[in-house]
Amino acid sequence: MFRRLDKIVTLAALVGTLGVHWAVLQSIAWSAMLADNWHSGSLRTAVVRTFDGQHPCGLCKGIAEGKRSEQRKEFKEELPKLEFPPLAVETVLIPPARLPVLISSQTLPDTAAPAPPTPPPRLFPA
Repeated sequence: MFRRLDKIVTLAALVGTLGVHWAVLQSIAWSAMLADNWHSGSLRTAVVRTFDGQHPCGLCKGIAEGKRSEQRKEFKEELPKLEFPPLAVETVLIPPARLPVLISSQTLPDTAAPAPPTPPPRLFPA
């Protein structure tokens, strides 16, 4: 029960967020207009009169007004500029006069690789 309700609520929120409800309402309005216009003339004139934009029905006007009132208001969020106060004392880094170099025999890698076995091993006896 709750899983189905969760899915329905999620779907309704997604439809509302994406504005699909306006497309559904517009499709219904166009279908009704096409049917009304078809009764008074041919299919060609009904299609032209429905989709030309010069003869909107009451539902089309309501949809246009709803879209206009729902438009997102774009605003630019201005972040405050970070300003750091100047330092009272100037910082100077002085390197040490003598830098001791410590080399340990444990830190050096072994440079001599072990010698290969002599004679080289053979896969098959000759």
